[in-house]
Amino acid sequence: MICWEELDNSVVSHVKSYSYRYLINRFTFINKSLTIPREQARRFSNFRYLLDHEDKCTGKDVLLLLFVKTSPENTERRKAIRSTWGNETYIQNTLGATVRVVFALGAPQTKKEEPSWSKRSPALQEQLIREDRLHGDLIQQDFLDSFHNLTLKLIMQFHWMHSRCAHARFLMTADDDIFVHMPNLVSYLQDVSDRGITDFWTGRVHRGAPPIRSKNSKYYVSFEMYQWLSYPDYTAGAAYVVSGDVADKIYQAMLTLNASLYIDDVFMGICANAIAVSPQEHVFFSGEGKAPYHLCIFNQMMTSHGHVEDIYDLWKAATHPEVKTVPCTDVGKFER
Repeated sequence: MICWEELDNSVVSHVKSYSYRYLINRFTFINKSLTIPREQARRFSNFRYLLDHEDKCTGKDVLLLLFVKTSPENTERRKAIRSTWGNETYIQNTLGATVRVVFALGAPQTKKEEPSWSKRSPALQEQLIREDRLHGDLIQQDFLDSFHNLTLKLIMQFHWMHSRCAHARFLMTADDDIFVHMPNLVSYLQDVSDRGITDFWTGRVHRGAPPIRSKNSKYYVSFEMYQWLSYPDYTAGAAYVVSGDVADKIYQAMLTLNASLYIDDVFMGICANAIAVSPQEHVFFSGEGKAPYHLCIFNQMMTSHGHVEDIYDLWKAATHPEVKTVPCTDVGKFER
């Protein structure tokens, strides 16, 4: 142990944490250490809605509620998603499924060059209001939209589903630079639903990940914030899916957990650990990376990360009819 502390580097951290995770999965001391009274936990969710659509899911057999985590200034990304994989009309008419695609965001901040006396940007908020009037798909609460408030954005999604769309069979959360192969995803989730699978949580799984203790990292977590050597297993926050029963359990867990930890995908893992749900690896959820550009990958891919400028071309290529006609016998070699 003395040597480990002296050699405190990423390799040693992973060795320690990967062993330590078995204790985490077996015992409940992490949950106990992060459990707080409901009155205190309410401060992480008790934000007023600036933009909301209470009737978005009313009277619909919703297969999937898909939240896209977006920043207020990413107007073009939202436009691209609405025109490609997130087009609800296409999904309904072509795929025969009801999918609700909404964008989760907080209040816009001023740019660095603007006066420091105001952290909020009224001009950008007005722009968001106009965008929402046109599309009716922005869900926004009154906390500053920032990296350190990502967990608040995650909590908002589960609370919104609980109160506005609890009957949806699945919930997905994704970044706004994600490409979702909607035909493949819809087919996959319909099959999962038909088989009556519960406790479902899938994506790119991180197992035995240690907290980052370097203060130079944006993912730095202090011992005061999280004292353990390893995080519970969790899926990459870029994109993952849970079944409706898991979403409800996560919502309940969030009512009593300290959400000061601002790494949202890790906090999701903590919540899931509290309800004894484990993530399932899916090789065609690409996690933080891009999926290979190949027809055989298009045939089975669910998500790919890091797409902004190329999203239109990728959507056209990945959903082209010829993709289904290509014989693919060596898909396994492309798995990451």
